[in-house]
Amino acid sequence: MSDLVTKELMESVLAIAEQAGEAIKVVYDQADPVTVHTKSDDSPVTAADHAAHHVIVDKLTALTPDIPVFSEESENVSYAERKTWPRYWLVDPLDGTKEFINGTGEFTVNIALIE
Repeated sequence: MSDLVTKELMESVLAIAEQAGEAIKVVYDQADPVTVHTKSDDSPVTAADHAAHHVIVDKLTALTPDIPVFSEESENVSYAERKTWPRYWLVDPLDGTKEFINGTGEFTVNIALIE
């Protein structure tokens, strides 16, 4: 484990993931049916994806302003730029969007620090 990853950082990131999960649950509990849009790669995206994305990106940026955040819902960042990053947060704010849409409850919030 990197010297950058402390118990305090891990606890903060866990809290961020829980807050993103709460944002997802608000949409999950209220929307029936869930409004679905299609991204340019033909994958589905919902308001819950965007809500969790904003929670995670805003809070990770405040927590570690020197570490870029690369989220599935972010604008495309070229590989030429990303390969210069010594570390970055890799985020899928709502992994399992199709399951979310189908109401199975089988979805997660994914946050990883890549070095």
